[in-house]
Amino acid sequence: MNEPAATLSIVKLFINADPVVKGVLLLLLAASVWSWAVIIDKLWRLAAASRSAREHEARAAAARSPQELSAAEARDPAGLVLSAGLAESTAEPRPQPETASERRERIERAMRLALNAELRRLEVRLPFLATLGSAAPFIGLFGTVWGIMRSFEGIAAANSTSLAVVAPGIAEALFATAMGLAAAIPAVVAYNKITVDLGRFAGRMQGLIGRSGGLLARIPAAA
Repeated sequence: MNEPAATLSIVKLFINADPVVKGVLLLLLAASVWSWAVIIDKLWRLAAASRSAREHEARAAAARSPQELSAAEARDPAGLVLSAGLAESTAEPRPQPETASERRERIERAMRLALNAELRRLEVRLPFLATLGSAAPFIGLFGTVWGIMRSFEGIAAANSTSLAVVAPGIAEALFATAMGLAAAIPAVVAYNKITVDLGRFAGRMQGLIGRSGGLLARIPAAA
């Protein structure tokens, strides 16, 4: 009773699999490991960016002067956005006079450009998760089809449809299907969560830009 279970263990399935199916399994395993590395990195970076954005939001809400807003410099995404606004607010004045609303719009535009750059940086490698989520099931399906073809070849060679003949090919075919799903499901779930978190972060930053723009517009331009 124990011999069939040992024969159909995952390790023996991989060792005895067809080279093509082995390649599919190794590809899916490597993609899954890389996707988990991307997922952990993105979740950690987004959590840190959201925490810093909340801190800057609280400072901006309590600030009554530009000096209070720009008292502490930070290298986090929210801090870099505020630094861009501060740099624009202290830039040399334009040749033509500008109204207070034009000055504020110029400062906020500089912060929005910095925000877009930070969002692009946070989105690096995110398309890989979307690609893996859509492609991994089909890659696993390719291994499934190949394993079933191998089973039919075994049936033709042995002229028998016994379980001993078809089981290895069917087992490795189902293994490829499972690997495809195991790689795709976390990638899809993580991609959706990270995309939602990025949207929330962008919305929070838009509010911070609006609040900070009015304060930074009070800083006199450089002479």
